[in-house]
Formats: sequence, structure tokens, C-alpha cells
Amino acid sequence: MSSRSLHLKPPHRAEHIGSLLRSTALYELRLLPEEIRITQDLKAAEDEAIKHAVKLQQEVGIKSITDGELRRNHFRDGVFENLDGVKMLERPISEFKAYVPFIAFRHRIGIKQVASSYCIGKIKRARPFYVEDFKYLKSLVPPEKVKNIKITMIAPSWMHHQHGSEWTYDLSVYKNDNEYFDDVGAAYREEIAELYALGCRHIQIDNPMFCFFCCENMISGMEKAGVDHEALLDTYIRAINLCSQGRPEDLTFGVHMCRGNGIHFSEGGYDRIAVKLFNDLDVDTFYLEYDTERAGDFTPLKYLPCNRTAVLGLVTTKGPQLETIAELESRVNQAVDSLCEGNPTRTKAEALNQLCLSPQCGFASVWEGNPITEADQRKKLELLVAAAKHIWKE
Repeated sequence: MSSRSLHLKPPHRAEHIGSLLRSTALYELRLLPEEIRITQDLKAAEDEAIKHAVKLQQEVGIKSITDGELRRNHFRDGVFENLDGVKMLERPISEFKAYVPFIAFRHRIGIKQVASSYCIGKIKRARPFYVEDFKYLKSLVPPEKVKNIKITMIAPSWMHHQHGSEWTYDLSVYKNDNEYFDDVGAAYREEIAELYALGCRHIQIDNPMFCFFCCENMISGMEKAGVDHEALLDTYIRAINLCSQGRPEDLTFGVHMCRGNGIHFSEGGYDRIAVKLFNDLDVDTFYLEYDTERAGDFTPLKYLPCNRTAVLGLVTTKGPQLETIAELESRVNQAVDSLCEGNPTRTKAEALNQLCLSPQCGFASVWEGNPITEADQRKKLELLVAAAKHIWKE
């Protein structure tokens, strides 16, 4: 288990996961076919939309500033397409693992091919993932606030979880998963080191795959396919640990987990993975989906070590309905009670200090965004800030 100290500020008591709704101008440009879209116009629209997103976060009192992932089509964009040794291509659905919940969904609706990647050579970081994005964000905030900029990136296991060992990399390039993830991890560390040198102090890895290990349908599907799901979970924990290893003490490194943003891909509480994940994953912060019953109760939090922070995703981004401060406070108190049942024991004040609030996921995991308005989005961010001030009295 990590000996690192408890990290706060960041994460701040009121967090958000990263993505925000696209502005009208940017949305309309994204609607245009790529072949007629003017790159310069898109870049200018992104720049203006990001200025608006930063202003929104500042106005409502959100301290962890992101660019809303407004330069991305999908939350996963930016990593694998910038790696040497990786070829981006359309792949037949037969080369995807049918037991993965969102792959099973694609099978059900009849999708035959999906844009993905294949490793054809040794992996190296050919180009920065988000360095230029960070530099632009840095230009929009006061120097003393640069440390609050949060960069989000897809988990290193994203492609492997979809394709398995047999369809992720050429076996003449990598003999096994350990070799593959060693090089992927090195590429992530190189990116993170450059971001850190520029002033970044907050990294969030987006990993929906961990929650899929809570889903009985996926577990039974893996067992039928002869996949050792416990060993695979260990592999994916190691993959992230390779990215986070050796990080400076003042760099907050977190992982976000959810079960599908909008589309109900999976369900199941954290009980199945909590002990292993909370203790073996070398991160400072866990961003946990908790906006609906499909995520289970707070009991697994009793396994959270005293030097880790849990950001409770209690506010939903899936629709416009607005929670109340009283509801959020009640649920935070339930989480405190669960933490206090853990070993080592902790006081209620100590348990509360390990918690923060957020939405369960982003507002726009894909560029089209969730079925809410910009006014709804603002109200939800304002609610988070108001609830955090009420609960923590900070």
C-alpha cells in the first residue's frame, strides 16, 4: 500500500469529472462532415468555447479547472493516436470481446465495424497527448491557479479490455501483456512528466473498465470465454501503477470509474473489487459513480485506506433533475458511517475529511453531450459548490 499522504486541494470538495457541454458554435461546426470542416475555424471555435468553459467554472466556484474536453470527439481521444507503433483503423466487431458491456451493446444493435487501433510496433510517445491543451488552459488562469488545472486521459487498458491479448498487439512485437503495458506505461509517464514540468499538479485517469468487473454479466461472460477475471483485474491495476509510479508528492493522481454515461452499460456495487482496488491501485483519489442504485451502497468504502480520497459522484449528469443539498448531505453522512466501519478505525471528522463531491461522470463524454441544457449544467455545478460549503464548512 502507498505511503503517500492524504491529497486534498486538489481534489477540492466540489469537483467535476472533466467534460462539459459544447457551445452552440462549436456544436454546429462538429456537425459538419470532416471533409468540409475548416480546421482553422474549428480550432478558433474550440479556443473560444474553452474560454467560456473556464469562465463558467470560475463563476460557479469550481476550483479544479478543465478545458471541458472540448477539443475531443470522445473522452478517450488524445492518447493512442499519438503513440508510435499504434495503427488507427476500422476493425470488425468479431475482434472485440463480446463480454464487455458496451461491446455487447454494439452486438445487440447490429454494428459490424468500429474505429479502434492495433499495435503493430514498439510503443513510444511519438507526440504529446495534452501538452498543448494544458498550455492554452494555463494562459487562461492566474499563475497561482495553474496548480488547479486538471488533465483527464483514458486508461492505458482501454484498447486491451476491448480486444484482449490476442487482438491488441502483434505477438511478434510483444510476447505478453506485461511487455505491452511496460511500454504503454512509459509513454504515459513521459507525458505526465512534461505536464508536471509545465505546472500541472492534477491528473485523472478515466477507467470505466474497473466498474465492469463489478458486473455479473461480464464476469460470467469472461468465465465462459476462459478468461481469468481476477488475473486480468490485477493486470489493469498494474497498468495504471506503471503510469503513476515515481510521481512527485505534490502531483495528485486519480482514477474515475463509472458504468456508462447515459447508456446503461452495467450495474453492480464496488464490493467485488473494493479491497483489491482501494489497496493495490497506486493513486491518491478515487472518483466513484454513486448517483443511482446500480452503483450499490457505500459499504465498500470501509476498505478505503486513510491516505486516499474518495470523490462521491452523487449528482447525476444523465438528466436535468436536480438533487437537493439535504439529499447530498444525507448521502455523504452515510458514506462517513461506512468509512468509520473500516480498519484502521477513524473518527467521523477524519472520515469526512477523506470525501469530496462531484457528478457521477462528465456532462459530455461524447461531443454531442448529455440530454441537458447549459442552464442545467450550471445549476448542477452551482449545487455541488453550495453543498460542499454546507457540508464541510470550508
